[in-house]
Amino acid sequence: MIDLSIIIVNYNVKEFLLNLLDSIQRAKKNLKIETIVIDNNSDDGSIPVLKSKYPEVITIENKINVGFGAANNQGIEISSGKFILFLNPDTLVNDNTFTKLVSFLNGNDGVGLVGCKVLNPDGTLQLACRRSFPTPWVSLTKVIGFSKLFPKSKLFAKYNLTYLDENQSYEVDAISGSFMMMKREMYEKIGGFDTDFFMYGEDLDLCYRVQKAGKKVFYFSETEIIHYKGESTKRSKIDETKVFYDAMHLFVKKHFSSSFLVEVILQFGILFRKSLAFANVNKFIIIGILIDFLSFYFLIKVSENLYSNSNWPGFPEIFKPWVYIIPAIFQIVISVFFGAYKKNSLSVLKSFLSLCLGLLVITSSTFFLKQYAFSRVVVILTYGFAVIVFSIWRIILKFTFLKAGLSEESRTNAVIVGTNQIAISLALKLAENTSKPYKVLGLIGNDLKEIGSTINSLMIIGSLENFKKVIKDNHVDNVIFSSDSVEFDKVFSLVAECQGENINFMISGNELDYMVGKSNITHIESVPLLKVNYNISLFSHKIIKRTLDLVFSGFIMILIFPIGLLFSKLVSKSNLILNAILSLPKVFIGKLSLVGPQEQAGDTDLFLGKKGITGLWFLDNINKSDKLENRRLDLFYAKNQNIWLDLEIIGKTIAKYLITRRNNG
Repeated sequence: MIDLSIIIVNYNVKEFLLNLLDSIQRAKKNLKIETIVIDNNSDDGSIPVLKSKYPEVITIENKINVGFGAANNQGIEISSGKFILFLNPDTLVNDNTFTKLVSFLNGNDGVGLVGCKVLNPDGTLQLACRRSFPTPWVSLTKVIGFSKLFPKSKLFAKYNLTYLDENQSYEVDAISGSFMMMKREMYEKIGGFDTDFFMYGEDLDLCYRVQKAGKKVFYFSETEIIHYKGESTKRSKIDETKVFYDAMHLFVKKHFSSSFLVEVILQFGILFRKSLAFANVNKFIIIGILIDFLSFYFLIKVSENLYSNSNWPGFPEIFKPWVYIIPAIFQIVISVFFGAYKKNSLSVLKSFLSLCLGLLVITSSTFFLKQYAFSRVVVILTYGFAVIVFSIWRIILKFTFLKAGLSEESRTNAVIVGTNQIAISLALKLAENTSKPYKVLGLIGNDLKEIGSTINSLMIIGSLENFKKVIKDNHVDNVIFSSDSVEFDKVFSLVAECQGENINFMISGNELDYMVGKSNITHIESVPLLKVNYNISLFSHKIIKRTLDLVFSGFIMILIFPIGLLFSKLVSKSNLILNAILSLPKVFIGKLSLVGPQEQAGDTDLFLGKKGITGLWFLDNINKSDKLENRRLDLFYAKNQNIWLDLEIIGKTIAKYLITRRNNG
């Protein structure tokens, strides 16, 4: 007799599914378990890998995506367990989860459906794991945001029950569809999932029907799972917001009878959530366009006031305020087409080039539209001021809010939990992973006595006993577990310990070929260095890079090299700026490059560029002796090198020189 049937509906989350199945193996204890995976027409190779690595898992392969509820019903039809668990593929279960919940259901006949505590990957509670039904009032407070503004209010926070203690167990209206356990007879009594719900809402519907059948729905806090949430929807064309609110509408219509008020609330919710999502994704574009438009608008006014005199009193009143608005819009359009606004960056260089083009176009157009050629002096003044203002606010924003990542993600500091050979191999692989260059700070050992010792050039910087302190002291962003190096119950306890610290916890696959985390899957490359051609070695990139070296170094040599040479003779103490200036002749003749590695690679190694006056190593303050970290940055630069990256590095180097000089007095 099978004790527990685990039903998993999979759609394009192969890596998450494999990690889940590994955690299921650890959690089954003395229970007899069958695992059934229903694949909704994935195209990521889930089924072949699943059959190869877990041949004991029962699979159903759908030719189309039939939806969450319908797929679960398919799994139930071929299952035989006394207890049924509906489990999302992008989850991890604790070692005691199955045994505790089976025991709870056995001892509580009045409970028809139970869910456990569901954690986000950063250890915070996933609010959907205990909810109220979306009545008109509950829907309204959620849509307009009162539930977030007043999370401790019983009146306004009823949807996610945030006024209740997450560490207590109690009856609720509904639990999360990511983890729902029930007895087979309960499922058969209520008739399974309603297939009218394609995705979202089917869990609410199931909870409602359990209660209508006279049983309770319970939130059980004594065990937990981690849920990565939304991984399948990221890999589909589904409009998640619309499907969610359509499901809420269907649920209300089915169980509470729909009304005009509910319809208005739900439609407003869809529009409001879509607007917020768009604004969040494109916030830097929106901010950039808004600041540039207002700046350009007022700079035209300032230039007009500065130049106005008895001969030219200013723009004709009949054309105001359009004489300010239209040129500002025109410049914004040019900047947009020039790529000056990006979702995650604000380029000073592209802004400057777009202003140059705007100036050229506007001054040229006045020859053909003489009736609108009020003053070329005002145009030149406006663009001169715009170059300064547009550049200054971008630089300020980069050094304050963006904290410029230079094409690297800013959250790169990582530690590996474990000291065995698997953990060491993982650390070494990550150091040479060019697709996402993690900065591996060291290893986390099991004992305080191990701290300070070194294994394969990797230092043990902390232990499981002082884990949280090490994370905070070293500004760690990513904690990476090898699935074989630490028990899953310890993983859960560490995640819970760091709740609220905004840490990205990741778990590697058994073969160290991928890692799953809060919002991404990272495929780890083992780079065949002698066989890879990076951007740096492409002929077109070499020509452009050499041209930049010649033009920039030649221009600076003409302007200030003689002064720098004279100054070096007069003072004995060298400095960063002076050393850079004196190195320019070597750049001009081709022995060095403006941007490149800190040290030239050997002749038998992969070409990573000529030694540079500056580079990523300079911006990150990397010491020459740190070979592993230098290698990591050199590989990243070589792979991604282009003129824009070089100009970005040069610009930030100049800014760093100036900041260093100011700080040193």
